Formats: sequence, C-alpha cells, structure tokens
Amino acid sequence: MFVVTERRVKVDSRGRAVSESTTKSESYPGFAPGEERWRRVIEENGGPVTETTLRKKDAERRREAEDYARRLQDRKERAKLDRERDRDRREAAEAVDDIFRVYDVAMLGREAIDGHDTIVFSMAPRPRAVARTREGRWLRAFKGRAWVSETEHELVKLEVEAVDTISMGLGMLARMHKGTTAAFLRRKINGEAWLPARADYQFSARVLMLKSMRERGTVEFSDYRKFDVETVTTVKSPDAN
Repeated sequence: MFVVTERRVKVDSRGRAVSESTTKSESYPGFAPGEERWRRVIEENGGPVTETTLRKKDAERRREAEDYARRLQDRKERAKLDRERDRDRREAAEAVDDIFRVYDVAMLGREAIDGHDTIVFSMAPRPRAVARTREGRWLRAFKGRAWVSETEHELVKLEVEAVDTISMGLGMLARMHKGTTAAFLRRKINGEAWLPARADYQFSARVLMLKSMRERGTVEFSDYRKFDVETVTTVKSPDAN
C-alpha cells in the first residue's frame, strides 16, 4: 500500500487559479491481481477525515471483501472471475502492443535521472497507425519522450503532449483539447521495485459538449509499505443461535 497526495488547481481561460483542493488517501491492492485498487481518503484540504467517516468506509470495504469471499466459494462464480481476469490481462497486453503499432520510436541520447543512467527515446504517432484498443486510439493524439534505465530496462520518466483533440464517447462525453500535457516519474523503492513517484498534468476539455474545464495538478506517491492480509474464518456450531 502507499499514500497518494493529489493537488488540483482549476484555472480560467487566462491560466489564473480559480480554486484549489488537496486530497490525501491510502491506496490498497484490489482483491485480486489486476483489480481496481481501493482508495481510503484520510485528509481533505489539510483537514483529517473524521473517524466516523473512516469507520463507515472501512465497514463498506469489509462487506465488499466478505461478498467477494462468498463468490469465491461458488465454483461458477470463481470461474467467472477467472474469465474476467483473463480478459483484463488480454486487454492490457493489447494496449501495450498498441504502443508499438502507434508510435515511431527513436533514440535521442543518454541522460542521468536520480542517479540512474537512462536512454531517452522520442515517440511520434504514425500518420496512418491502426490501433486495436480504445487506449491505442487515444495514443494517436499524443507525442512524447521516455527515459528508460539503461541497466534495468525500467521506465524512469515519461512526458506526453496532446497534438490533437481527443474525443471520448463519440465526442458527446468529453473532448480533451490539443496542448494537454502530463509527466510521470518513477523511482526504485527500497532497492526492490520501480514504482510511481510523481505525476504532473494540465489539461483543457469540454464535457458533455457544454462545460469547459481547465485544470493543472500534481499527484505524489509516498510511504510505500508491503501489504499483508490475514484471513480468519469462523464457523458457528449448528446449535449456535
């Protein structure tokens, strides 16, 4: 598990701050590999979330865990969950493959980041690239640069910029405008694993063809800890009330 600190700043058409917000949350693994992580908000705008709210959220999560455990006891449900996980793995692999379908990749040089020697690559979308996934189709609107550890072959840093408008939901749900940028940094934690350290972004979008949104922000990842789960099962006797 780890702690995520999000700082969001909404801006006007001139880039001036209109409102700001900060959220700190704990992020826990999903019930199974590949499943969505659980976010436990512990602070909002500098103030702690009340114990009453935390207890309520924890109780909801326990009920979800108990429901998941019951589903695992049913053979058909377990098979269904296995199929869903296999589907998610295939879709994730297809999305990764689309990176190489969409981009022309070129080596730019070498650069040191946080004491790691990296190779810098440029990524330019091919004009007639055919993507197989939704994520791949979005990638066609971005150019970027990637810094990869020369010795460990791990992604250390990534910068992307939208070179075209991105339509979501056939353009009816949202349109993210050209010029949107994002940067991601990863670090090797405890000499063991490469994990997210920071993300910075700014975007301009129109939602539901009506509302304009402009925002910039940062996301910081900290306090990484290995997460262990202990399972205890209690069975009542037939005579129990």
